Amino acid sequence: MNLNFFDQFSSPSLLGIPLVLLAMTFPALLVPSPENRWVTSRLSTLQLWLFNLITKQLMTPLNKKGHKWALILTSLMIFLMTINLLGLLPYTFTPTTQLSVSLALAFPLWLATLLTGLRNQPSISLGHLLPEGTPTPLIPALILIETISLLIRPLALGVRLTANLTAGHLLIQLISTATMTLASSMPTISLLTLLVLLLLTLLEVAVAMIQAYVFVLLLSLYLQENI
Repeated sequence: MNLNFFDQFSSPSLLGIPLVLLAMTFPALLVPSPENRWVTSRLSTLQLWLFNLITKQLMTPLNKKGHKWALILTSLMIFLMTINLLGLLPYTFTPTTQLSVSLALAFPLWLATLLTGLRNQPSISLGHLLPEGTPTPLIPALILIETISLLIRPLALGVRLTANLTAGHLLIQLISTATMTLASSMPTISLLTLLVLLLLTLLEVAVAMIQAYVFVLLLSLYLQENI
């Protein structure tokens, strides 16, 4: 039984070929392509409104230099949000529950923000490692602590995304298993657990969107420090 709970996090395969890449490219098929017409459909209008809203929220803490990253950050948030929401459907797979996928998204983008700062303003970027007014005896220790906190940022990004989604999926499976088990012996308790399951599913929908937003927002804050 314990192994069955974690089977949902194993990468699906067909004829020995992992399908995780197919699961990651599938959300792109759900985004309608733009049309060269004055009058568009309601779906295209909703899509454009959502993209504008996300871009505005992400670009608010950034200055004009950071607006060059608007396409990357907006696309990443739409990508993560779509994958997380699709993973809540039955018989689906969520790639972001794999730590390797989350780190593969977090590390290159964090490194890009760091290299951007070292290239454009190296003195200011390195100055973040030592707070102003630090006593001389504490300088080596603080530099070491700040360096570790800087290097652990991509790990924290990936682990936060994976841990929150994994915990939610496990809770949903545990409560759904309890609901099915209690349906024959204690139907009243089964109905109560079913209600809890519905509320938890709504919560997980919110968590799926919030985690995508937090992931990209932290990246934008890291970018702001380096530009």
